[in-house]
Amino acid sequence: VYTETVDVSELWACGASNNTGSATGQLKDQIIEMFDHAYGSYMKYAYPADELMPLSCRGRVRGQEPNRGDIDDSLGKKAMTDVRLDNDVVVSVFETNIRVLGGLLGAHVMADLLRQRGGRMQWYRDELLHMAKELGHRLLPAFNTTSGLPYPKVNLRYGVLNPLSRTGTESDTCTACAGTMILEFAALSRLSGDSIFEEHARKALDVLWQRRQKGSDLVGTVINIHNEEWVRRESGVGAGIDSYYEYLMKAYILLGDNVFLDRFNIHYSAIMKYISQPPLLLNVHMHNPTVSVRSWMDSLLAFFPGLQVLRGDLKPAIETHEMLYQVTKQHKFLPEAFTTEFRVHWGQHLLRPEFAESTYYLYKATGDPYYLRVGQSIVEKLNAYARVPCGFAAVQDVRTGTHEDRMDSFFLAEMFKYLYLLFTDKSQLPIDIDDYIFTTEAHLLPVSLSTTQPPCRGNNTTVPVSKEEDLFTHTCPSMETLFPNNPSFAKTIRDSYKYLTGVGRAFHPLPIRCVDKQPLQSAARKTFNAPKRVSTVHKGVYRVKLVAEVSHTAEEDEVMPHVVQLISPPFLGRTVLTAGPAKFGLDLTKQEHGASPYTACEPIDGAVDLKGHIALALRGECMFVVKARWLQQAGAIGVIFIDHREGSNSQDTPLFQMVGDGDSTKDITLPFVFLFSREGAVLTAALEEHHNVDVLLLPKERQLGGPTLEFVLENQELFLKEEEEEEEEPGGPQKPQQGQFGSKASDQSKQCSADSSQSANSDRGPDASP
Repeated sequence: VYTETVDVSELWACGASNNTGSATGQLKDQIIEMFDHAYGSYMKYAYPADELMPLSCRGRVRGQEPNRGDIDDSLGKKAMTDVRLDNDVVVSVFETNIRVLGGLLGAHVMADLLRQRGGRMQWYRDELLHMAKELGHRLLPAFNTTSGLPYPKVNLRYGVLNPLSRTGTESDTCTACAGTMILEFAALSRLSGDSIFEEHARKALDVLWQRRQKGSDLVGTVINIHNEEWVRRESGVGAGIDSYYEYLMKAYILLGDNVFLDRFNIHYSAIMKYISQPPLLLNVHMHNPTVSVRSWMDSLLAFFPGLQVLRGDLKPAIETHEMLYQVTKQHKFLPEAFTTEFRVHWGQHLLRPEFAESTYYLYKATGDPYYLRVGQSIVEKLNAYARVPCGFAAVQDVRTGTHEDRMDSFFLAEMFKYLYLLFTDKSQLPIDIDDYIFTTEAHLLPVSLSTTQPPCRGNNTTVPVSKEEDLFTHTCPSMETLFPNNPSFAKTIRDSYKYLTGVGRAFHPLPIRCVDKQPLQSAARKTFNAPKRVSTVHKGVYRVKLVAEVSHTAEEDEVMPHVVQLISPPFLGRTVLTAGPAKFGLDLTKQEHGASPYTACEPIDGAVDLKGHIALALRGECMFVVKARWLQQAGAIGVIFIDHREGSNSQDTPLFQMVGDGDSTKDITLPFVFLFSREGAVLTAALEEHHNVDVLLLPKERQLGGPTLEFVLENQELFLKEEEEEEEEPGGPQKPQQGQFGSKASDQSKQCSADSSQSANSDRGPDASP
């Protein structure tokens, strides 16, 4: 923490213009207070430990730790007197470079600036630069490989191959680990006059470029450092690769070497051709890039819209950023990984700053105050859900809000810097921010290094001329060129993704249409193969009658709850299943339909049996609209989606609205609704037992009167409760009689009505409204 945040503190020390009392000024003051709370807690409870444990209010110590020293000394002197770099400890080459070396270099740049201005830091004699050079030399043994790709770990005292090093047996490293050295190592070479650092970083980039897949121009995620063969061939822009692409672009900005820009542009064209599926960014196989290899995304890709801003490609940057913002509105923070349907894949949130970083870049590029509101929401959620008495704690699971006893150094180094700069005009800063480039940990390096310091020799590999150059291949973005006379261009792009996750659509009662409750006629037999996690079903045909009452208005802001109400004997309207609507497709009509379950992520086998029937489809593996198109192509006339996650139900999980993928869905003309797993199991069990079941789909508040069945959840078991709805007497409504069906139901059981409009979901706030 300490070596990484020295430059942040010195930037604060530079001073800024007084705040004006405006809303942005108040937010700046709040952000400084948050940084003081986080960093002050580290200094109070953890220094000189590696990290603060914000729940335990103590430091996380690794290896031999230096003496604390006097906390009233200047931060620069404290780093020089208390930080040792010769510890017998094995560290990550990648993390030590971007956090510790980058922090020392950024702090040196700020200290040198203050010294040149006079007044402050006149005692400074480049001590931080000397520390950075020492650390650089301690990292160099990692590059002692035949390929030039660095070992992933190094012992700061004993190097790699020494018998005491306890490392050097590793054979693989990630692409980002080998490809994210050039900024810090080149800056160290230019500032110290020793070219060896930049030469090693350039060599590693040469190898990665040479080993790209020549047909797709993509790289994999993990590579063997000895034989240069790819170990993991997944290609994306998230974890394992992310900062490799970032450093190609930023190396050009920092060093002015066209080879880096040419490489980046070729990679970028491949990314936009194969990985980018706006607003999604999906991993593909580097040798077969037309097929996505997984149906989830990790939160590290949130940096990519910011990189696209540097590239000048604003439209996809706005699209992906808006998708990420909608995910944060649904889950409060970005989960560590989330599915293409924007559900939690890994629930952890480590207070990562990449989303704030992209928000900053987009605001500076567009000037759209919308991004100030996004930044404000980040500040508010950090204070509401992550702040603890001894700092800010990572979130163990965004679904429960439980905390984890960690506060990583990147939270201090990046998050508050980007938030502060977001709400600060350039004229109020003590430095010209355009004179610097941010490293991947948001440390500032001066772009003047390309002209004021002697360059190292160029890279060994040549780069073919890009086949697809565009307006911004060699220039920075211009709003007037991109969107002439259109100040609302960003909003126009965002509006297509406003309800991407389904959160936030209001319900307004609609007039009831006529309801057809005629009995179903017989149907030809066919096979019904249901997945086990929904229910076990026998062969046979099951007929479902669906009557629609589905509608939505584009300006409304909350999801409209719907229900699946079984109305044929023996149910007679008593079984009501809470369902979510779809934003695409037509209203359901009064027709007879059959039902069959499908995964539906590829062409449907046995499509002839599906034609003219309603299909049951499992959620997962691909997006709803993909399933919808395959089922429509197969001849289905309606779809009921059932959640593939066993045990999910409408009581514990807020409803959401199924949405498209950002492109036009006018070609989809079928009706759709969604059931969670438990509700879906009730439906499929009814179909299995009774074969012919009439089902009514309509807004929840318009369900038919008469006896209903409610769900009662106790100790993860599902019970049914019958509620007779009596006619109102002249003196007012009577309290309904309640009884229990099924096995043991105790007096202490908590009853949660699945068909009540005032369900447990209704008090979860706007982010989780049904």
